[in-house]
Amino acid sequence: MCGLAGFIDTSGDRDNELLGAVVSQMAETLRHRGPDDGATWTDAQVGIALGFRRLAILDLTESGRQPMHSRCKRFVIVFNGEIYNHGELRQQLEIEGHSFRGRSDTEVILAAVSQWGVQRALQNFNGMFAFALWDRQQRQLHLVRDRLGEKPLYYGWMGTSFLFGSELKSLNAYPGFRATINRSALALYFRHNCVPAPHSIYEGIFKLQPATVLTLDCSKSSPTLSSLPYWTLREAAVGGRQKPFAGSETDAVTELERRLEQSVRSRMVADVPLGAFLSGGVDSSAVVALMQSQRSRPIQTFCLGSSFDEYNEAQHARAVAKHLGTTHTEVNVTAGDTLAVIPQLARIYDEPFSDSSQIPTLLISRLARQHVTVSLSGDGGDELFGGYNRYVWGADLWKKVAPIPSWLRTLGSLTLNALSPRSWQRVLNFLEPALPPHLKQKHSGDKLQKLADALSAGSPEHLYVKLVSHWDDPAELVLGASEPSTAVTDPRLGLESPDMAECMMFLDTITYLPDDILVKLDRASMAVSLEARTPLLDHTLLEFAWTLPPHLKIRNKRGKWILRQVLYKYVPESLLERPKAGFAVPLDAWLRGPLRDWAEVLLDESRLRTEGYLDPSPIRKKWNEHLTGQRNWQYPIWDVLMFQAWLEATSRPAGRQ
Repeated sequence: MCGLAGFIDTSGDRDNELLGAVVSQMAETLRHRGPDDGATWTDAQVGIALGFRRLAILDLTESGRQPMHSRCKRFVIVFNGEIYNHGELRQQLEIEGHSFRGRSDTEVILAAVSQWGVQRALQNFNGMFAFALWDRQQRQLHLVRDRLGEKPLYYGWMGTSFLFGSELKSLNAYPGFRATINRSALALYFRHNCVPAPHSIYEGIFKLQPATVLTLDCSKSSPTLSSLPYWTLREAAVGGRQKPFAGSETDAVTELERRLEQSVRSRMVADVPLGAFLSGGVDSSAVVALMQSQRSRPIQTFCLGSSFDEYNEAQHARAVAKHLGTTHTEVNVTAGDTLAVIPQLARIYDEPFSDSSQIPTLLISRLARQHVTVSLSGDGGDELFGGYNRYVWGADLWKKVAPIPSWLRTLGSLTLNALSPRSWQRVLNFLEPALPPHLKQKHSGDKLQKLADALSAGSPEHLYVKLVSHWDDPAELVLGASEPSTAVTDPRLGLESPDMAECMMFLDTITYLPDDILVKLDRASMAVSLEARTPLLDHTLLEFAWTLPPHLKIRNKRGKWILRQVLYKYVPESLLERPKAGFAVPLDAWLRGPLRDWAEVLLDESRLRTEGYLDPSPIRKKWNEHLTGQRNWQYPIWDVLMFQAWLEATSRPAGRQ
């Protein structure tokens, strides 16, 4: 895994030496992504500069260095990621007359583009990637991102220069970089706890959308930008539903196992030590089981233990690791360990990001990096196979409440809000022995609070918005903001399906997955120079998943039925039967305890008014209700705190250019 940065200065005022100095400065901010090597390439005639930081994974020799030139000298590339099928592509290209200096996938990308062109080459790539490709003949810069958004890429104009890089910090390092906070993007952040693509926290700076080629054409006097997708989830989903899997359930399980084996095998290719995260849940256990089944020696697995019993998944991971025979490393982290991470988050994530599981993700990445350079992760299983609780009870809830008059639903919402989540939790704890398994969930009181809000929804689309929103009306919270529409808030951008769970899975895959889950994994792992790979997000596996009918994913009010059937071939069902739990920390208690003083400083009403971004009134109201235990507002409060911490770290007062 690596980091890339670059720019095209259309003014023509810089020579090669100055271009190199500037891009080196930009690339140096990405050293954590690539501590092993760094290099640059410039062309003063065009004003282009490419910078690169390398984390050596494949072909550790000089032949794998970047920026890399194609054999025909037409193309120059800086590439972050992995092309998992580069071996097969290499053989195909050799048949077509290409020869190779080394074993890197970067060289295969260049040969493929030379042979087939950018669009056709991308159709053949299976991997996670972001790259910048300069076409010297056409005088065009192509910025490209993988299908599901595993690897990041930012871009934008700054005066007469077009900037791009793996992280915002590389653009910030460009001399004279000035940008205003994008208040509309900030409103989106307070709905989603992240800034969704194509927006960034800065005006005029954007994230490249997944599965997209952005082309800057410099062949004319005035450069022009255009973009073109090379794959869409909508086509994959619609195509899968039009041509559903035709075999039996047993055939479907067998085919899924075959595809999973292939995906895992391709992601185990590395010239450096490799392991896997293991939480003991279905997704990570499936990945580890299929890894171990293909190795004669124990693979290395990693898990965090916690001093907070209700958040401690270590015993489950330990049991799975013992059964599979892995070399398991477990570290018990304390509140002090986790709290020490918080001051680093603004620097790591570059823009406001408030998925609190960013903390344990960073900690487990640090643990794994002490032993390996590559770690496989189970991310993506929920979106592909219906794993989130909202797919089950959200769709079920709507079926039950839709016929009920709206006034009665409103009354139900008011009734649920009559007790605090803490009080509801006490009631549910008392009733737990009599509850069916699917209702025995952690933090049920908090979920009833969410249910109360959801009861007022007027449509399934509106219900989904409520289920995924942190602040119900973020445009009122952010002063001077107008919230842009997204796939979440615009029903026209969703999937037309009578199955509500399918619609939610589709939306999560194009929003929550790339904008939250994969950002969290990329920044946390890259902060410690660890490459994280996600076998469940192989695009061919995703396309297969969309050929499967919903009942193979969600059955008997439980998600991931078909994935469980594969896993049960390797791990006894008894080791996996427990309520779904996320990768979480006791944030609600911390905000009332060890984080309270820190939070009070950031949430100070006079400070908020002086900064001029947020309306203090709703923030202070939620904060006071949280402190008294009346409501659990941990997530919306954490959103505010992470923005405030980011603002403090960047020292960018309101209105500064």
